[in-house]
Amino acid sequence: MNQQTLRLGARGSQLARWQADWTAQRLRQQGVKVELVEIKTQGDVQQTRPVGELGSTGLFTKEIQRSLLDGVIDLAVHSLKDLPTTPVEGLVLVAIPEREEACDVLVSKKWRSLDDLPQGARVGTGSPRRRSQLLRMRPDLDMRGIRGNVDTRLRKLDDGEFDAILLAAAGLKRLGLAERITQRLPVDQVLPAPGQGALGIECRADDTRLIPTLARLNHIDTSACVRAERAMLACVEGGCLAAIGARAVVDQGKLHLAAAVLSFDGRERLFAEQSGEVNDPLELGIQVGKELLSQGAAKFVCERQ
Repeated sequence: MNQQTLRLGARGSQLARWQADWTAQRLRQQGVKVELVEIKTQGDVQQTRPVGELGSTGLFTKEIQRSLLDGVIDLAVHSLKDLPTTPVEGLVLVAIPEREEACDVLVSKKWRSLDDLPQGARVGTGSPRRRSQLLRMRPDLDMRGIRGNVDTRLRKLDDGEFDAILLAAAGLKRLGLAERITQRLPVDQVLPAPGQGALGIECRADDTRLIPTLARLNHIDTSACVRAERAMLACVEGGCLAAIGARAVVDQGKLHLAAAVLSFDGRERLFAEQSGEVNDPLELGIQVGKELLSQGAAKFVCERQ
């Protein structure tokens, strides 16, 4: 394996390149040769249209997974919040490295916190989940859609198109832009996306020589947390257009999962929370998902966005 040059596929954005470089460096530390292969996805090509018009799942992953199946690349690294929960036959999510900070953040040039934003302030986000949760806290805000990579969104803020924007802490920190964070939003009020802050490393399921090498990058607690969050998401059948948040943590040897589903306007919120075994994250995720469905989550998941 160490004599083979692995082709690692990833998107071409600055953040995706950071993720690919990070993964490649960890593999090179094992003596593995790695070359990066840039792959454009539908989400990268179509940056002006709202995400809702492009389809609900796989906008940033389908082309990469197709390249894996076709043998163009040997492995791929994804932002797990972008990776659909439906398994792709022939592929396996073999490693989930240690997670970066998972919370959402407010970024503003003029205002120090969410509470400081004036009535009717223009807040940009491309996420229905962030939109709904913020409207629940501040229904007076003028929530507006925003597309583009992190640097594009920051430039739109700096140019005055928005009073504030919402981003993931993980992306800003990975790009060395932590100083742009104005406020970390409280996780108990703004639950992150399932898998937010975590990377997923994927390869072909029959690549028995590569799988053990990649498995060394797996972080046990992070893997348990993220797999519980994604199992919940799969249970309620929510894609990236549904307002669904989740956060799992390992504490004192137990796995704890909290999740919420909201209406698009943020006025209604369903919440479920349970604990389970670290070695059985899928069961915990399914249990929390079923509890949300019993509360009527399906009507919000299917709600027209």
